[in-house]
Formats: sequence, C-alpha cells, structure tokens
Amino acid sequence: MSVLESVRSVLAQFSLSEGEMRGGETFFVIRCEDVKEACMKLKLECGFLYLSDITAVDYMGEKAGKRFEVVYNIVRFDSRYNEEMRVLLKVPLDGNAARIETVTSVWKGADWLEREVFDMFGIVFDGHPDMRRVLLPEDYEGFPLRKDFDVRDREPAKRSFRKALKEGNF
Repeated sequence: MSVLESVRSVLAQFSLSEGEMRGGETFFVIRCEDVKEACMKLKLECGFLYLSDITAVDYMGEKAGKRFEVVYNIVRFDSRYNEEMRVLLKVPLDGNAARIETVTSVWKGADWLEREVFDMFGIVFDGHPDMRRVLLPEDYEGFPLRKDFDVRDREPAKRSFRKALKEGNF
C-alpha cells in the first residue's frame, strides 16, 4: 500500500473531500471537530512527524459555506530523510465562531503557528497552552489578515504605540 493510500485509509472517517494542489500535493478537507484525532492518526499511523506550517484563509463573501479555512501543512520523510511527502489538511470554520481545537499535543511546533493564526485572523485554538498574540501588541484591536480589517484605520496601532511609549517599552 502506498503512503497516499494509507493516508486515505486513515482519513476515510474524517474526510469530507480530497483534491490536489498545483504542485501535486494532496489535500483533504476535514471537519473541525475531527482535526486533533485526524492529526494524531496521521502522525502515529502514517509517519507524518513534522508540522511544517499552519495558516488560514478568509473567504469572506467569496465562497459559499464557511468563512475561514485553517490549513495544516504536514510532512512525512522517508527513513533516510531525503524524500518527503506533504499533505494539506483544510478545515472550514464558521466566521461567527472561528474556533478549533489545538494540535499542540500532537506537534509541539504548533504552539507558535497557532498563535500567529490567532494574531492575524482571530481564530481561537481551544486548549492552547498560551493563546495570546505573538506578533502584535497584546492590546492591539483587530486582526490584520481578515478581509474586513480596515487598513486605513490607524487608531489601534496609534493607541498601542502611545501605551508602549508611556510604559517605556521602546
């Protein structure tokens, strides 16, 4: 059985659909409530030991259905670590309740990746050990990579900057 067939077998109970990206990488769309279990099975049963990245997409008004999609880029190396296989897991999320379970217990490297997605998109990772901003000041208002973020409104940045100056953090 090929690695891809093994992945299909493991994800059969979780997968809503499957496709292929332009670069030949396979992706699976899975349900939000299954993300942690699916990731654990891919790690333990298929050898996907490395989480390369977590990102998100805001489809606000562009795509029927869910507003956000969290994307997990996971990698499996062969025994000599000179050949890799990547699989993308795409998880649609409702915009009004942009929440998903953390996968930090599966891959410790998810810690800062999830915090970055939270910081930029406002997607909360339930059960995360330290769910706070990592790129922007803690008191910053808004999420810059959301499509409804007003890039012309400089007030949140000005307030954060004034506060930091007053506290002597610059």
